[in-house]
Amino acid sequence: MDFAELSDKLKMASTATLTSVLRNKGLHNTFMHNVVPLESDARMVGRAFTLRYIPAREDLDEVPLDNLKDVQRIGIEQIGAGDVLVIDARGDTRAGTMGSILAARIQVRGCTGVVTDGAYRDSPTIAASGLPAYAAAMNAHTNKTVHHPSEIQVPIACGGVAVFPGDLIVGDQEGVVVIPAHLAAAVAAEAEEMEQKERFIMEKIRSGASIVGTYPPDEATLAEYRAWKEAK
Repeated sequence: MDFAELSDKLKMASTATLTSVLRNKGLHNTFMHNVVPLESDARMVGRAFTLRYIPAREDLDEVPLDNLKDVQRIGIEQIGAGDVLVIDARGDTRAGTMGSILAARIQVRGCTGVVTDGAYRDSPTIAASGLPAYAAAMNAHTNKTVHHPSEIQVPIACGGVAVFPGDLIVGDQEGVVVIPAHLAAAVAAEAEEMEQKERFIMEKIRSGASIVGTYPPDEATLAEYRAWKEAK
């Protein structure tokens, strides 16, 4: 399965379905805590490009900054098409982790979204740009009042979830889920099947069926589902 097909399949699945599939595979901590979309209709799939912040320290943060030395700025110019920028802000929302100009730059470079467990500044402009963006908060303070960009493309934590470069990052109206790259194709296929089955179950429930024997489905309901699926 190529990346375009994988992306399309993952985009069709809800983060609720994806977390269920991952839980069935033994992964129980995959949904980011307290990370929500700036726009209610957000939808995002991409490969993780990671940025790690540590607490700011005045002797490290040059003013004015140097685009060729600043780790965040270096990452902005490396991120590519199909990537999602994932920022480890340690859950600290006292300053933005990026603003609208850098968000515009990664959008032009083909980035498919940005995620932080911190805050953004210029949040209304980022939200209106069409770039899917997820955060814990909004804050107008510039990043280096609180954060120092330390490393790119290393394992990080974001929203309490481990994120490795290249992991698949999926966001919807509910939040963000992290899928290990080596499991992504299998998760996408199983999520597609789970979504179909749950549509069938929802149809039955809305038609008045009891949850008994329907959710979870017993053998009779599963047989009915298979016939429904074949007819579709």
